[in-house]
Formats: sequence, structure tokens, C-alpha cells
Amino acid sequence: MARMSESSPRERSAPAAPAGVPRPRYQRSGGGLVGALVVTVAAVLVFVGFRALTSEKPTTPVRAVDYLEVAAGARAENELRVLAPDRLPVGWRATSATYDRGPSPAWHLGLLTEDSRYVGVEESRSAPEALVEEHVDPDAVEDGPVRIAGQRWQGWRDAGGDYAVVTRIPGPGGAETLLVVGSGPRDDVRELAASLLE
Repeated sequence: MARMSESSPRERSAPAAPAGVPRPRYQRSGGGLVGALVVTVAAVLVFVGFRALTSEKPTTPVRAVDYLEVAAGARAENELRVLAPDRLPVGWRATSATYDRGPSPAWHLGLLTEDSRYVGVEESRSAPEALVEEHVDPDAVEDGPVRIAGQRWQGWRDAGGDYAVVTRIPGPGGAETLLVVGSGPRDDVRELAASLLE
């Protein structure tokens, strides 16, 4: 009885394909599938990153606030004068208005000008230098006195281009400091300051 030669599975030849059916040119494997998946995911990430860098982001519109209503409520406290303009220049809008109660009351009004520059009002019983340090810059420098609405103000500026004017005014609870600061032209700051004392 002829003994069959034993051969390893590797030595055995693949069964012949039926006539007319081409033999596969590559072996399909789990590793190949994972490799193709990695390449596809990488391509998608590159595309998403490219789109994020080149597409324009929609701007969030700035919400306007009713600063006159907030100011009226703050004045009812009778701690500060709570100065605010009766109306704003064309194109300006109020974006923040807050009144802090307590032993150190403070009034804040934040505005954006027609060209989206910030101008703000700060009023409290703090010393002028303290308000300048807090709302302009700790390293702000004096920029000379200026007369606005018949009142003497002190100008300040910082290295970043901010400009402020500050003055002392009488208030219901004693002397107050009034500061107007802005990142735009000095005329915007002075125009707002003049509207507070008219």
C-alpha cells in the first residue's frame, strides 16, 4: 500500500480555480482592512481641518441692553449719581450696564461705537488712580488735563492704545470718581464724557 507523503499545509498547492474564474491577485486580511480604514480616517481629518481653517466663521451679533432702565433702577438706590447719556450717537449701542450694591457701590456702562470700538463709563467712590489702574491699565500714564463740558478732567493712556479721562464729582453719598475709557479715537471718549455732565 503506497504511503501518502505527508506535507505541511504551506507546501500544499492551492486548489485550482474553476475554468474561467481568475485567481485573486492579493490575499485579503484583517491587517489590510485596518490599514485602509486608517488611511480613510486620516484623509477625512485632513479635509475637516482644512475646511475649519479656510471657512469663515459666522459672527455672533452683539446683544444690546436697555441701559436707561438699569440706570433708573440704580439711581433709586441713591448711593451714586449713576451718570449715563440720555441718548447715544447714531450707530452706538449699549452692550452692558451693571450696578453693584453694597458698601462700595459701582456703576458700569459699556458701549460699542458705530465702528465697533469699545467705550465705557465707570463710576464709584474709589480714588481716581484706583479706577485707572482697574479699568485702563496698572501702568497707564497721565496724558494731561482736558476741559470737557466745563469740567476739568485728567487724561490717561496706556501702551495698548486705550485712552481715558477721569474726574471727581459730588454725589449723594460723598465725592465720586467718574471715568470714561475707550479703545477708539479720543473724540469718542470725550464725546461720551461730555454727554454725562450736560
